[in-house]
Amino acid sequence: MRELNQIRDAVLSALRAEALTALEAYPDQWAKRYDCPVAAVAVETAESRTVGFCNYLGEVSDPETGQVRELYGKQLDAVIAVDIRGLRAADCERGCETAAEILLGGLPAGIHPGELTWEALAWERETEQFLRRGRLQCRAYFLAQTEDEETMFLDFRLKGAVTT
Repeated sequence: MRELNQIRDAVLSALRAEALTALEAYPDQWAKRYDCPVAAVAVETAESRTVGFCNYLGEVSDPETGQVRELYGKQLDAVIAVDIRGLRAADCERGCETAAEILLGGLPAGIHPGELTWEALAWERETEQFLRRGRLQCRAYFLAQTEDEETMFLDFRLKGAVTT
């Protein structure tokens, strides 16, 4: 599902913007390649909710051209998994603190954070690193507009996220 990748990528970008090494969820052995705290990010669960009548939100007018387009929306309730690994317990804790700040206050406007929980710091034998698992419950909003009068849709985009 494209929307899940957009959520994951938005979280990765926000973490990286604050100089925290962040990767898509990866095999545990990759963690050994880094000598700094590493965040592995994935969308663990997601549940879609209908927004408006069949996702129809109404019409918007382009201020420059005056062209009217139909606006559609999606809402996903999701749980984002963020696992922080570090060579030392202090590295892991520092990564966790940075990630918590970003997850609760530094995500795009389209992701509304809810409850953030962290498991206790543990030693992971497989990677020989410290591990702290976090889960963020959130609600993500996506918007799509018709492109022209032919009712061709653009892709749903995470609200407030920069796209390239």
